[in-house]
Amino acid sequence: MRCPFCGADDTQVKDSRPTEDNAAIRRRRVCVQCGARFTTFERVQLRDMIVLKKNGDKEIFDREKLLRSMRVALRKRPVDDEKIEQITNTVVRELESLGEAEISAVSIGEHVMKALRDLDLVGYVRYASVYRDFRSPGDFENFVDTLRKETV
Repeated sequence: MRCPFCGADDTQVKDSRPTEDNAAIRRRRVCVQCGARFTTFERVQLRDMIVLKKNGDKEIFDREKLLRSMRVALRKRPVDDEKIEQITNTVVRELESLGEAEISAVSIGEHVMKALRDLDLVGYVRYASVYRDFRSPGDFENFVDTLRKETV
């Protein structure tokens, strides 16, 4: 594994353990050259999934992109990073279990929305504002009003 700090190819694993949901192996590494410490994650990838975008384009599914979007939605919320990793793993497993080589961006968005709704309602609204392309304060009002009615 290459050191992200100095670029050296020689790093050593100091500690390995499974993540809480046993979906990945967390490895603490140290660079032999500069002494920097960093963490890597190793996970199973069953197959490459292709994302069908709304505009018709296709791209390879990127777990890190999914993780980043969830982190943005949950920024400054009381949800720790390990929980975000777990939710991301759950969404990826759900998508893989569909058995489809190509999956629509809409389907991915719906899976993320469901996971965020169960995790944090503010993060859910934030994600929805981008995913559903809110254009005005009225879009937020309508969405939150619907959410209030459903959670009462």
